[in-house]
Amino acid sequence: MCEFYTGIELGTDSIKIVVVEKKNGKYNCLAANSYFSSGVINGQVYDVRACSNSIRDCVQNVEEMLDIKISKVIAAISPKDCKMDIVVGTVDILDPNGVTGNDISNVLNQAVKDHRVDGYEIITVTPINFIVDESENIKDPKGMRGSTLEAKVVISSIPKNNLYKPLEAIRLAGLETIDVAFTSTGDYHAALGVGEDVYVGAVLNIGETSTNVSIFNKGIQIKHSQLPVGSVNVDKDLSYIYNIDNEEARKLKEDFCYAMEEYADEKEVVNVTTKDESKKEITQIGASKVVEARLREILKLSKNEIKNLTNREIRYIIVTGGLSEIPGFNYLLDNEFNGLAKLCKISTMGLRHNKYSSAFGVIKYFDLKLALRGKSYNMIDNESLGILASTEYKLSDYNSFGDIYNHLFD
Repeated sequence: MCEFYTGIELGTDSIKIVVVEKKNGKYNCLAANSYFSSGVINGQVYDVRACSNSIRDCVQNVEEMLDIKISKVIAAISPKDCKMDIVVGTVDILDPNGVTGNDISNVLNQAVKDHRVDGYEIITVTPINFIVDESENIKDPKGMRGSTLEAKVVISSIPKNNLYKPLEAIRLAGLETIDVAFTSTGDYHAALGVGEDVYVGAVLNIGETSTNVSIFNKGIQIKHSQLPVGSVNVDKDLSYIYNIDNEEARKLKEDFCYAMEEYADEKEVVNVTTKDESKKEITQIGASKVVEARLREILKLSKNEIKNLTNREIRYIIVTGGLSEIPGFNYLLDNEFNGLAKLCKISTMGLRHNKYSSAFGVIKYFDLKLALRGKSYNMIDNESLGILASTEYKLSDYNSFGDIYNHLFD
C-alpha cells in the first residue's frame, strides 16, 4: 500500500512544498518546489493575503509538475515563543485482546483535555512513554493486555496569532491543513540518525533572518530559542564590503563563496557591478573570508545559546537551513564544534538540499504519529492517485484550528 503526503513550510525567504510517496517503508520524492515568499518575517506571517498568493503560486508549480490537484498539506510552523508542558493521562483498556490504536488516541486526548494556556494553542502532543498496569517505560503499547493505559506526554503550544495567521494564509490559498508541527520537529526527523533518539542533542536551522536553536531529549523537543541573525547578514556583509546591492551579494554567497577561506581558490575571481555602476574584481578568497567571519559568529552564538538552554551533556548537533549548503560548511562545523556537529543530509533523491528539511521532516513525523495510532492517511484524492499511477514520476526541484486539533487524535 502507498501513502502520499504533502508538507509545506512558510519561510521568510521562500515557500517550500514537498510531495512524497511512501511505499514499502521508503519515502520517494515526487516533487519539491521552492518559491519566493511574501508577507513573512522571521518565520512569522504578518501579511496573510500576500503570503497566500505566494503559497498559491508555489502550489501551482507543483501541480503542473505532477498534473494533479494538491488540496491537503501538513504545515511546518515556526516554534517562536513556544511552550512545553508535561502532563499525564489515563484511560481504561476496553478491548480484552489488548491496547488498540484507539486506546492510544483516547489516552492522548485525555492527557490534554484540561490543559489550556491562555492565549496559546496546542501544536503537538508527543508521548514520552506509556504504562500498562504495572509495566512502565513502554514506547508502543499496542497489543499489550491490561486494565489501564497511562501516557506521559509533552504538550507543545504557541501563541494563537503565530498559528492562526499561517493557517489562514494556507486556507486562502485553497488548501486544507491536516496537521501542524514545528519546523524544528521537521528538521529533527529529516536528519534523524540511528540511535540518536536516545540522547540529548541540538538542532540548528540557520534561516534567512534568524537562527532557530532547539534542544531534543530522546527525540522530543524540550527547549527552543531564536537568534536574530541569519543568512541575510552574510548578504549585508558582502554588500557593505564590496559596495554591491543585496541581490548581487546573495548571488556571490550562493554561487562563488566558500564557508572557509582556506578552501577557496586564490586564482578564482569574479567581476561585479557596484552600486555606483563601476566594475569591481572580487577574489574568491577575499569574499570567502567575509562569509567565514559571519558564519563563525552565528555558530558561536548558537553554541552559547545551547549552553543557556540546557546544562545536560549534548551528544549531537544537527545543522540545517539553506546557508548550510555553502561549500566547505561541514569543515567549518568540525572546526567550531570539534566534530560534535554534523550537517543535515537528506538521502531521499530530489530532496538533497537542506532548505527542504522542515517540509520533508514534518511528513515523517506525521507518518510516525499515524503508525503509533495504527492508522493510515492519503492526502491525494482517488482521481489524482489514478493519474500518478499511470504517469512516470518526475523528480523536480525548482529552486479553523479545531479541525486540526481533532486530527491529532482521529
